[in-house]
Amino acid sequence: MDPFKLLTRSTNLTKAATASKKTASQHTPSTGQNANPQLFGGKDDDSSSNASKKRKRGNPSAVPDLVTEAELDFFGDGKSKNVSSKEKDDDDAGVPNEKNETSKFAKDTLSEEDCKRILRSHKLKITLLNATEPAAADNEGEKKSKKRKKEQATEHANSGKKKAHVQVFPQPLTSFKQLRSRYNISRRLADNLAAQGYTIPTEVQLGGLPLLLGDIGGLEGDKGAHTKSTTKQSLADVDLLTVAPTGSGKTLAFLIPVLNQILARRKAVKDNVEEEELEGPKAIVVAPTRELASQIVNEGRKLALGTGIRVTAMRKGMKPAATFPQDEEDESADEEQESGSDSDHSDSDESTSQEHNQNKKDSKTSKKQRPVVKADVLVTTPLLMLHAISLKGQSATASMPSVRHLILDEADVLLDPLFRDQTLGIWNACINPSLRVSLWSATMASSVEELALSTIESRAITLRLSTHAPLARLVVGLKDSAIPNISHRLIYAATEQGKLLALRQMLHPTSSISDDSSGPPLRPPFIVFTQTIPRAVALHSELLYDIPLEAGGSSRIAVLHSDLSDTLRSDVMARFRNGSVWVLITTDLLARGVDFRGVNGVVNYDFPSSGASYIHRVGRTGRAGRDGGVAVTLYTKEDIPYVKNVANIIAASEKLRRDERPSHKAAGPVSSQISSTIQPWLLDALPTPSKRDKQRLKRRGVEARRSDTAGPGTEAGAGTGARDGGSKSRISTKSGFDRKLENRRKGAKMASQKAKKSSSSSAAAAATAGTPAAHEEDSDGNEWGGFD
Repeated sequence: MDPFKLLTRSTNLTKAATASKKTASQHTPSTGQNANPQLFGGKDDDSSSNASKKRKRGNPSAVPDLVTEAELDFFGDGKSKNVSSKEKDDDDAGVPNEKNETSKFAKDTLSEEDCKRILRSHKLKITLLNATEPAAADNEGEKKSKKRKKEQATEHANSGKKKAHVQVFPQPLTSFKQLRSRYNISRRLADNLAAQGYTIPTEVQLGGLPLLLGDIGGLEGDKGAHTKSTTKQSLADVDLLTVAPTGSGKTLAFLIPVLNQILARRKAVKDNVEEEELEGPKAIVVAPTRELASQIVNEGRKLALGTGIRVTAMRKGMKPAATFPQDEEDESADEEQESGSDSDHSDSDESTSQEHNQNKKDSKTSKKQRPVVKADVLVTTPLLMLHAISLKGQSATASMPSVRHLILDEADVLLDPLFRDQTLGIWNACINPSLRVSLWSATMASSVEELALSTIESRAITLRLSTHAPLARLVVGLKDSAIPNISHRLIYAATEQGKLLALRQMLHPTSSISDDSSGPPLRPPFIVFTQTIPRAVALHSELLYDIPLEAGGSSRIAVLHSDLSDTLRSDVMARFRNGSVWVLITTDLLARGVDFRGVNGVVNYDFPSSGASYIHRVGRTGRAGRDGGVAVTLYTKEDIPYVKNVANIIAASEKLRRDERPSHKAAGPVSSQISSTIQPWLLDALPTPSKRDKQRLKRRGVEARRSDTAGPGTEAGAGTGARDGGSKSRISTKSGFDRKLENRRKGAKMASQKAKKSSSSSAAAAATAGTPAAHEEDSDGNEWGGFD
């Protein structure tokens, strides 16, 4: 079934347009996964030196050619490697032969210059944020101001060391087969990865997995021998802060090391190398939404298949900690209360006291019988976990000493003021000294980095730790930018009615929209984002019957928001994943983390509240390096003050796409014809929003749309709603005259119902007044003497 043919059944397209449609249909995210999921890395140092003067170091002629086959070391030195058939069979079977592993790693180990070249070609930058080094001595001939001298004197007086950002270059992971040969991960885990078709790692996996699995060589910094020795010791056990594009495989990058370390620790306990672990979860993954948490659980269960590791989603009533201090306090308080009641009320009834004691015993046994959750990896939302570990009647939380790994997915939201207290409460409850923390997101503000550093240091002081692991920052590509493999469109619709008509034209294209000027077409399935829940419901009601019956009718469009029950939300997600739903209307609930690999486009029906929101919204398409995704953003007159921020993100993404994509991917109608959506004159003409305007937009959205709190068929807009601008922001194509008549009919109907209700109440009151029990006198005026 071709949705484009069904939606354009009444349109006479030219043969050239039809041919271009067929050609473009071969390059959409829904057509399948690309052979190479990487976004960058198509250029070597010679070609990339044109873009940056800093990359002109070294000898360009010595740069080897890259091999594109997944089985070979395509980031190596380009020389042929003579591997015996026996070694190859042992490697495929996962035999942990130490001699073979040592020899293979020696062959696979790259030089420092090769590591730098590979990481830079993939736009990877790894930095230690809390590395320490001796303060540099002042140069005698250097002229410095008095203010600078005073600052340095204060710094030297406070401490002899200062923190520096040290860049490191670990051995990159060139193939998933190296997880077994180089890092000796579990054979079952390696088999599960191979069964799911993972062969070539993405950029975040290429640089993140060596850090989290413990790189055993090839680490060098840019700060000299002192940094080199410090880095080699620290990166085997590191806290990680990762900023990587949407759809780049961050979930796989943090699940593989956690599962592998749990299996390794189990083996060590079995061999009596380590002591038995405490009861409770070993790793906690915190996600902002239930949909994202459910997705992480599904991915974790696929990787943990056959390993005995339990990956569970947090639910109400679960007990994540082995001991709760409030249980013991309640028991002691109950005992004191019992002894006091026995001394004060010695002559009380014996049966009552027995019942009271029995109830207390039942409550105690219920507390003691409350089992600890039998899960190794627990995936939760912040508020649900905080309620599970909160002490009754206190602001403190129960400790979780069994947790060794804390993962914050979409960390910029979890450490935002909305979730910050909840997330930090979970973080502080993990009191294991060997706790490792990793933060992951596609957008990360500098304030989040500072908060993570301060939390790690304050936790070390609270737990009296002599040392703590370094915090490494991994940045893939350009920080806080959209993915470069999708096309962006910024369309001015003037009014709300114009936006609705533009969306209907996307559903029913009436002309060729595959021209070079307008970019690739937007084809189902796609996601439509709105600002509020009422607007999502209203838009769903307007478009419910726009899809023809031949294409499935109203079953092809659905709405998803947080007011729906968990069952309905799961049902809509399942229908959208299996292709039953073509158009999904939602809020920012699905803007982060949720992986829909076959989504061909995203429509920002309401303007995003921030640049980060735009990056995450458009990241629902173009997952895992798929080309052909389209991101359409509609804006009206009310959105013009906030457009410049999004326009800058689009301009940066298109520039990065022009620099990288044509040489990295095969030439095609999408990658070879990249036009600029944002013109320089538009950026100059758009107003620059102030910091206060950005904060207001992020908190409340566009104010003109907040007054529209009801959908079509209700009284939104009547009365005060229409006077304060609610009628202009309403999602509807009805004229003002028709809506006025409709409101009059509704008003007459409500007045009639009110009159009937008042008449029925008056009749009931009259009937009640006629009963002899209501008054002491009858109709004749004689006093009623009651019943005989």
